[in-house]
Amino acid sequence: MELDALKSQSNKITALRSALLGASLLCLTGLVQAQPATPAPENGTFDVEQLFAGTCGFCHSDGGRAAGKGPQLMNSPRDDDFLHNRIKHGKQGAMPAFDGALTDAQIDQIVKYIRALKPREG
Repeated sequence: MELDALKSQSNKITALRSALLGASLLCLTGLVQAQPATPAPENGTFDVEQLFAGTCGFCHSDGGRAAGKGPQLMNSPRDDDFLHNRIKHGKQGAMPAFDGALTDAQIDQIVKYIRALKPREG
């Protein structure tokens, strides 16, 4: 009897956790699309992996290696020009535009990062 009660309680906690996570993601989705991207430093140097993790990683899971809210980017069949333009101009309702926050050279560094993605070892 106690085991059934524990399983029931565990199922309720799991359902509540899923509901809270879903609600949080919905709230954050609006924030991600509404807020402009943080501009990169004037000198154009930045840590691409850190930028990707903090900005893109919300939708492109595991540093772009797995699908999340957005598609997996590792081994993308899209060409570099498509990736560059998608990052620069975004996709209405799905991805914010980073034009103005990132230079073309910085976007090219992100595309290069995406092309270099390999599965994690271990």
